[in-house]
This record gives sequence, structure tokens and C-alpha cells, in this order.
Amino acid sequence: MRLRKPLRVAACAGVCLTALFAFQRPFRQFPGVEYYTFELTPDWQEKAEWAFARLMFPPGPLNGYAGRDAEWHTGISLWTQDYPRADRHFSQAVRRLTRLHVRSVEQSVNLEEQDAYDWPWLYAVQVGEWGLTDKQGQLLREYCLRGGFFMADDFHGDAEWYEFESRIKKAFPEYTIREIDDTDPIFHSVYDLNDRYQIPGQAHLRRGYKEVNGNSAIGAKWKAIFDDKGRVMVAITYNSDVGDAWEYADDPRYPAKFADLAIRVGVNYVVYAMSH
Repeated sequence: MRLRKPLRVAACAGVCLTALFAFQRPFRQFPGVEYYTFELTPDWQEKAEWAFARLMFPPGPLNGYAGRDAEWHTGISLWTQDYPRADRHFSQAVRRLTRLHVRSVEQSVNLEEQDAYDWPWLYAVQVGEWGLTDKQGQLLREYCLRGGFFMADDFHGDAEWYEFESRIKKAFPEYTIREIDDTDPIFHSVYDLNDRYQIPGQAHLRRGYKEVNGNSAIGAKWKAIFDDKGRVMVAITYNSDVGDAWEYADDPRYPAKFADLAIRVGVNYVVYAMSH
């Protein structure tokens, strides 16, 4: 008779865990703006400690794919730039260069449909053209304040900065965006990143960013939003295209110096996110 209560507790715990896993969103591939079909890796179903989590978001006023991504939650949208090639290349790098148990495939995260809390590191591309909503901003805020880490990448010049800043304020209206000091632990968690330079996208290797975005697009800026304890919650790679460097890391036509820095930056950010 004395075993009944412990058995009931164990049974209830089992039901709760089953329900929890049932409501977690499974891995899903979406068609992208660059890659429409791609093969699954052999171990795509493997449970792992870390996975590349990519933020899904609606387009904003500067959207470069206007008219193509109204149904942004089904793919072929701005948030799929470089996807999934960048995600999977970088995941391979994290697997090889750290002791983290890494999943070989990415996870696309729609904040309004699923919890982001299973993914300690969240990435978004082209955030100068995004249309983050009020609700998504509040959900992103909760994620970061509870210990999540958000990397905002690939935007250039004053106009895109304005769009990024106006949207990120939906999540953090009272927080200031600041330059990251050279001595901050995020630049030294694995590699000492004392020499950081602008990382161009593949399409801008010859043209540069000035022609498209003006003088304000010249020069890499490494910025962040910090929580009240000094932890980086939002890491901002302004005037650089880190995701493109991951995407083309295996392409001999893309300069190794840019891919190398992009991978080192990303690895530092992941390890920092997992340890702070």
C-alpha cells in the first residue's frame, strides 16, 4: 500500500514528460530563397546538446524579397537567406572545434508557435530588413532575459541600422545598444579575437558595401545588448555578413581569412552562450 503514492507520482511525471515532448516542434526543412531542395544528413534525428537555431520572422519595410515572402512562415522568405547551407557548415565547425555535442541539422524557430527555450543560441540574418512584431519582440525579450542568447547578423548602413534598432526596441526598450569592449569574455571564450575586421558577403567581395549602402556601411561594428549583470543577451554583427562566410566556407573562391574569422566569432559566441 505504501508504494501507491510513489507510483502515482512516477506515473504523473511520465505523463508530463510525454506531454512535454509531444508539444515540442520537430525538425522541419523549409524551402529557402537560395536553396529549394537539399539532402538530410545521416544523423539528422540525433538528440544533441546544441543545435543551430534560426529565427523565423516576417519581412519589414526594406525587405529585399518584396512580393515573394508574404507567407514567411512557410519558407522562401528573407529569414532563409544562406539557409540551410550556412547553418550546417557552421554546425560542422562547432562539432569539430568544441566539445559540445552538436546536431548536424538546424532548427527553425517561430516564436509565436513554439518555445525557444530548448535552443540556448538563436540566430537571425538580414535584421535590417526584418519586420519583428510587438508579440515576437516580447517573446524574444523573455527568451533572452531567461538566459537565451540572440545573434543578429548581416545588415549594413544607416537605413538598415534604423530598421534593426526600431524593431529590437520592441523587445528591449529600456536597454542601450553598446560597443563590445575588446576585453569582454565573449571575445576570449575560445579564441582571442583581438583582430576583428569587416566580413563581406560573397556578392560584395568586388563591389563592396559602399556602392549599395553608402559610407555608413564601411567598417565592422561589434555591438551588444547586455543584461543587468553584464551578460551579452544580443550580439550584433553590424556591417558584416558572418552568415555568408559560413555559407561559403568550403568555396575556394571565397577568401579563407573571412571564413576563418566568421567561424571563430561564431564558436566564441556559442561557447559564451552555453557558459554565461
